[in-house]
Amino acid sequence: MEETISLQEIFVVIKKRLLLIISLVIGAGLIAAGISYFVLTPTYQSTSQFIVNQGQQDPTAQYNVNDIRTNLELISTYNVIIKSPAVLDDVVADLDLPYSSGVLGEKIQVSSEQNSQVVTVTATDPSSSMATEIANTVVEVFQEKIPVLMNGVDNVSVLSEAKTAADPTPVSPKPLLNIAIAIVLGGMVGVGLAFLLEYLDTTVKTEQDIEKHLKLPVLGIVTHVSESELRGNIPSANRRERGKGHVPQKRSV
Repeated sequence: MEETISLQEIFVVIKKRLLLIISLVIGAGLIAAGISYFVLTPTYQSTSQFIVNQGQQDPTAQYNVNDIRTNLELISTYNVIIKSPAVLDDVVADLDLPYSSGVLGEKIQVSSEQNSQVVTVTATDPSSSMATEIANTVVEVFQEKIPVLMNGVDNVSVLSEAKTAADPTPVSPKPLLNIAIAIVLGGMVGVGLAFLLEYLDTTVKTEQDIEKHLKLPVLGIVTHVSESELRGNIPSANRRERGKGHVPQKRSV
């Protein structure tokens, strides 16, 4: 026979373990805030864009659909070439970076909008100025080497260079988002732990527990009387008893 639980029982369990749930929520939020503000290193992003144009031998020639389709197909190839050692090795050498081209490749993202000839190169670094230099240098080196790598193809034009903002804002970490996620997770863990503790608690506390677990009817309840109640009630009862049994005697004159 499957056991069911009502909404009232759920609220009772949550109310019973409310202090535990609140503690976990606050603790998770504080931990997330501490890690976000004092442990994680802020990182900045800078973006440079270039456009892919089909090279024309005849200046009077007109673009057609096949030219545009060829440009779009070349973008996928360019995305791979940009993150290849053939380009990034020169970037590492030009900027005298303290890491290899493989590490630099993890700091670079190359993307393009669907059916667009514009390619975006985004560099991420703990230094906002270095992120700008990396993005611009990658595009410059790529523009210089693509004619050699693609056998004379020269159809890359810089659309916009990366620039460092006067007051750059880090893209990571995001403390408010981290804290919000931690609070939600803390609440979920707290509620789950509350129901787990309730499930593991097999002690009998009420007459309803006896009827539920032992399948026996409750015939009577013996209440608990504290010592303070006994000390307060017995003397008064004794005084009443003594008052009832005492008969005043009359003196004869």
